[in-house]
Amino acid sequence: CLGTLAAILKETLKDALVPRAGVLKKLLAPLDVVLEGFYNAILLHHFDSHQYTSPYSEATNNLISFIDLLEALLASRIELELPLRCQRILFFKVSYVLNLISSSIHYAIKKKLILLLKKCVLYKSREDAKSGSLFLQTPSLCEDMLALSNAVLQVVNLTWLNQIPLSGKSSYFGSSEAAPGDDSQGGSDQTVLRALSLVVLKALEFKIHNSATEAEIK
Repeated sequence: CLGTLAAILKETLKDALVPRAGVLKKLLAPLDVVLEGFYNAILLHHFDSHQYTSPYSEATNNLISFIDLLEALLASRIELELPLRCQRILFFKVSYVLNLISSSIHYAIKKKLILLLKKCVLYKSREDAKSGSLFLQTPSLCEDMLALSNAVLQVVNLTWLNQIPLSGKSSYFGSSEAAPGDDSQGGSDQTVLRALSLVVLKALEFKIHNSATEAEIK
């Protein structure tokens, strides 16, 4: 069901001949509360189970399907002047995603979530990305970006970055030290390293531009 809904959203966004705003509102409005419930239930789940450490398990596939849907919802928000709650939830409940990234789930899922965060901070609505300046004119996105920035900076100020692997093997953020018994010479995942760095920098930039006092900026 999640995969089907994500596919419909993506196809709707590709179709230049349909009134996208009307179609998306008709499709998503009745599901608004349901999708928020899914978000809470799925992402608050305990992911320490071995089911989520394998890239081939049904549990992992279900989680990937949900992340695909979140990506489609993010891409669709540009079409509506007033985005629905299900299109905004990724921003104001981003702490669920941040916790998931630092959990013991499979590296492929962590990477997918980090790249999704990168799309959020770049106001990236589609693969062919529209200009970010247009988005910042809307109060809802300013509010959402501030919520996301606050959450990201809060965890970064702790030890969150130190818990993020930069490859499927042994390299961690800020360190290239190999794990005990690991003889591989493989380096860090540069895609994830760049995405993580960009998420932090953009969160910091947005927070500074929207801080009221000099003390808050410091």
